[in-house]
Order: sequence, then structure tokens, then C-alpha cells
Amino acid sequence: MERISDIIESIANEKGLEIDDVKERVKRALINTARHVYGEHYEYDVSLDANKNLKLYQKILILANDDERLSEDNEHFIGVSEARKIHGSVEVGDELTYELSLDNLGRTAAQTLHKELEFHIQRLVEEKIFQKYEEMVGNVVFGTVVRVDEQENTFIEVDELRAVLPRKYRIKGEKFKMGDVVKAVIRKVYSDKNLGIKVELSRTSPKFLEALLTAEVPEIKDGGIVIQGSARIPGERAKVAIMSVSPSIDAVGATVGTKGVRINAVSKELKNENIDVVEYSHEPIIFITRAMSPAIISSVKIDYKKAIVSLVSDQKSKAIGKAGINIRLASMLTGYEIELNELGAGGAKTNSDGNSMTRDLKALFGDL
Repeated sequence: MERISDIIESIANEKGLEIDDVKERVKRALINTARHVYGEHYEYDVSLDANKNLKLYQKILILANDDERLSEDNEHFIGVSEARKIHGSVEVGDELTYELSLDNLGRTAAQTLHKELEFHIQRLVEEKIFQKYEEMVGNVVFGTVVRVDEQENTFIEVDELRAVLPRKYRIKGEKFKMGDVVKAVIRKVYSDKNLGIKVELSRTSPKFLEALLTAEVPEIKDGGIVIQGSARIPGERAKVAIMSVSPSIDAVGATVGTKGVRINAVSKELKNENIDVVEYSHEPIIFITRAMSPAIISSVKIDYKKAIVSLVSDQKSKAIGKAGINIRLASMLTGYEIELNELGAGGAKTNSDGNSMTRDLKALFGDL
């Protein structure tokens, strides 16, 4: 066992693992090997000596001299009188340890240890990979397409593993072939007994849009602008709510970029998805009004999680959007069920004192 410490360092360097983690797995491998060679019912321990070499020990429980178990099993147990000949201060219930050696047990022990080491180190590597990608859920990765199966699921080589982009998480109309480089967000990571670590990717998740914006807009990456939420109908249109943490930063302007260069770069990656950038507000009325853009809203009334949005007739089609896409996205983004209330002729609904609700809204919140 004198060379185990060198083996530990070699494995750690080769696999990119922490030495202490490898050491623990080697200990497990040694104990399992001892159980196989010496017997499964014994107690074993592994410790590090002064020269940083691992030592394997068998533990023996100290019993009272008249304990019946001594006559039945003198390998697992030792009487207290006999034990005190070895170590004078022991008591009943303590344990004595004997060093064991696997060096002289031949090829069988060596093969068993090799298999145990291989198994435990492989599990450690898989655990570290799983932890790495689990922490990356919601982050963008990219890799090369290595296979597309009959169901049009796309398999992508990402660093040390093969991830899958299911067809249902691919933007409508997209098709990939072997050799294509694909960007996607990590949607889920799980472990399968038969298939090992599985990393599922998505290009339709709102998190993909948010991750692309974070990569494209320095102010978002640095924390000067915070993404409060997003909603997508993949490949068609999206809305993203952003908020500046500093009055010196124009959240919408910075996100869109000069002449739209930043938002256009993100849109291109999403098959030219049209992206509305909405300035977030803690006040639901303001937030809903902004989320309904490009429609101009006259007033908003909140009733629990329902928003009754009033607007003049010529703004109704804009509020609804093609196939209802604008109102659906606004509802998804704000979390409110939105009901449209079309105003009558004249474009204004008057309240009890005869003043226009539209004017009241502008007086309270300004031009939105």
C-alpha cells in the first residue's frame, strides 16, 4: 500500500479532480477490496500515516472476558484482558485496530482493487460533471451537432458530454445537420441509471432569450440593468422586461443598442424573432400599459389578477396583435389576465367629475 499516495495524486491530476476527493474514493475502494478479500462482516478503516501513505486496518471490538461471543468469534472480538496485553488502557466497548496488507495476496486482490478504484473514480468524475452542469442551468452553451435522430432530436457535443436538443425545444422551422455549431440554453440536467448524465437543451425557453441578452448587453452582464422577466412565442415575437438600477443608465436604450445593433444580434440568433423591450415598473398599471405596446392604452383597472384595459377602437388591433400574439405576450410577461374594454366615440371615458380618465392617467404617470 506504500504507493497509494502517488496513485491518488496521479489520478487527481489526470482527471482534474481535488486530491481530497480522490483520497476519499480510494479509501472506499480499499475498504471494499478488504471486504472482498478478508470478509464482508469485518469492520475496516483507512488512515494516513506520517509519510502520507494510506494504511488499511481491521477493527476488533473489545468485550468483557465472560461475553459468550468470544467463544463463537475470536476474529471480530477480543476479551478485555487479552486486549490490555496489547494496549493497557483499553476498556470494554473500545476497538483495537490491526494493519492489513493487500500487497501479498496475489493477483485476485490486485484485480479487485483495480476494479474498485476504476468504479469509484468514474462515479466521482460523473458527480463532478453533473454538479458542473447543474450549476449551469439557464446558461448558454454551444457545441457541434454530431447526430440527428429519426424524431429530429439533435445531439450536440458540448465539452465532455453529449447534450440533446429535443425537437419540441427547437424554434419552428429550424433544421440542423451534422457539423453545425448550435447555441442553446441548458434547460435541465438529470441522471439516468442506464444512460448516465443527460443534459437537455432548449432554444425556445425565455431563459435562452435572457441569456443571449446578458451576453450581448454589457450593462446587463455587469448588473447595471436587471432582467425582470420575459415571454416568448418562439421564432415569432417576444417581450422582455428590464429595469435600470441607476438613473444614469437608459435601460431600454442600452438594451436595444445604437441603431438596434444589440437587439438585432439577439433577434438574428432567434430566427429573426421580433423582440419588444419593456421598461419594468413595480406599479402594475404602468407595467401593463408598457407591456401592451405598441398599442396606446387609455386606462387600466386592476381586479386581483385581472387587468381591464381600456383603449380607443383604432388601438384594438395593435393591442391584440396578429393572431392575438401581442395580448398573449403581455399577459405572460405581467402575470395578469388582460381583458380589453373598447371605448366609445370620442375616444375617452369620463368619470364622475367629467374629466377624462386618459388625462388622469397622464397626470399621474406622465407619458408612458
